[in-house]
Amino acid sequence: MSKRALLEVIALDVEDAVAAQAGGADRLELVTDIAADGLTPSVATVTGIRAAVDIPVRVMVRLADGFAAGDAHRLVGVAEEMRGAGAEEFVLGFLDPDGAVDLDAVERVVAVLGGCRWTFHRAIDRAADRDALRKALDGLAGLDTYLTAGSAAGVDEGLPTLLAEAARGGEPGYEQRVLVGGGLRLDHVPYLLSAGLDAFHIGGAARPEGWTGPVSQAAVGEWRRVLDGV
Repeated sequence: MSKRALLEVIALDVEDAVAAQAGGADRLELVTDIAADGLTPSVATVTGIRAAVDIPVRVMVRLADGFAAGDAHRLVGVAEEMRGAGAEEFVLGFLDPDGAVDLDAVERVVAVLGGCRWTFHRAIDRAADRDALRKALDGLAGLDTYLTAGSAAGVDEGLPTLLAEAARGGEPGYEQRVLVGGGLRLDHVPYLLSAGLDAFHIGGAARPEGWTGPVSQAAVGEWRRVLDGV
């Protein structure tokens, strides 16, 4: 029997988290300030959500809109604060002004995560050279996932890249799981599953009322059924 596809849902608060788990989410990405594409949430939010659900929670480490690290010392402090609050999984990713990975900032944050598992997020979709980024990050402790649409423009544009990268699984820099997200729609899922991609990330798709409304258990449940081939 094949393992079931992973469904990760963005949660902003406890209400979102509870609805996402009830709908069949396997994991949460926890952020605040979605207008800035998701920043590090408060300690209170992290502890509240971890108490309310029993699925894994990945906490964003990001202080400002865009993909620059900004003040690396502050980033490290935030990562330490989240670890202190009990966070065990993380999401991060920083680029330099030339679109290369900011390896110094990434390594400084990873150094305080104590081997925790983490996702390199959609900064990869803005990278000047995706392959070089993956190879630069190869071997970093805890890196187990890339969140990507294959393109900055979203999954529609990025499908060829997603399929090409999935086909390289096992090569250096390509051992990590590909978590597809960014303009992802339900009608993409059967095609992606047939190509061997088995992890999916949704935000707005879980919110029928838009980002001002909560995560809908029913919307998450619909994704769960499609992923399970029901």
